[in-house]
Amino acid sequence: MKSRILFMGTPDFARSSLEALISAGADIIGVLTQPDKPRGRKMELIPSPVKVCALEHNIPVYQPNTLRDNAFAELLETLAPELIIVAAYGKILPENVLSYPRLGCINVHGSLLPKYRGAAPIQRAIIDGERETGVTIMYMAEGIDTGDMLAKASCAIYPDDNFETLHDRLADLGAKLLCEVVEKLEDGSAVREKQDDLKSTYAAKITNDDCIVDFNDTAENIHNRIRGLSPFPLAVAEHDGRAVKLIASELYDTETEHRNPGEVLRCDGAGNRIIIACKKGAIALTALLPEGKKRMRAADYINGRRVSIGDVFRKYTNI
Repeated sequence: MKSRILFMGTPDFARSSLEALISAGADIIGVLTQPDKPRGRKMELIPSPVKVCALEHNIPVYQPNTLRDNAFAELLETLAPELIIVAAYGKILPENVLSYPRLGCINVHGSLLPKYRGAAPIQRAIIDGERETGVTIMYMAEGIDTGDMLAKASCAIYPDDNFETLHDRLADLGAKLLCEVVEKLEDGSAVREKQDDLKSTYAAKITNDDCIVDFNDTAENIHNRIRGLSPFPLAVAEHDGRAVKLIASELYDTETEHRNPGEVLRCDGAGNRIIIACKKGAIALTALLPEGKKRMRAADYINGRRVSIGDVFRKYTNI
């Protein structure tokens, strides 16, 4: 990989691609990432995973607040990249950036485009009950994930996947595919394919409303919501007047109709399960995060006498 590459990315998903490029010997002339964010009780500034990786490999790091001013335009001229690679950077690239590099701007996206364009493709695919997803390497355009595609790779969504496990597999898959695409761009063998806009779907950013569990739904839909939002930001319900976040669940029953959705049908401490009725079917909660407490197994929630048969988990409204 001999082209001058400017890499733009922020979270762990992007770090996988950066690490793969470094291992492949890419000429990475600089890394752009989001400014350090305050976190924790002490609100200490924490660098992004991409920044940490870049510094470990002595790659210059830039953290501009905007890409639309003269300062960044001057930086772009100074760096003079031949290829810009973006993976979950977190900002929309203006036209002058998109049109600058000789080999273009390409993006690593966590879905099989044109399905799940947008900010949350991995979470949405799980929440929607999809059984397959993947990654797409594409040229960037002014629309949201609308550019011509360069390569795709598929990935199964397993019944026990949550956001974390699927995210990690897709990050690795995308990193491998990216390196293959960069080599093709450099030797001129890359082939671009237009997206079919009629088949597009949109994966909007996860909001607080997306996290609310309503047991007046099917067990399958509720289970998919819980795993699609775990380990972060987590689905939420209300029990005994307080919020409780739902970390992990299993499908217990998918057919039985229940008159009192949300009712606790069984507390199985030995099996680490709290069985909760849904409008259709039932789920088994196996891990929870009660308000003001630490994450815990369902067995610990039961042993603490926080839940009993006949209790009701309700739709959380104070969000």
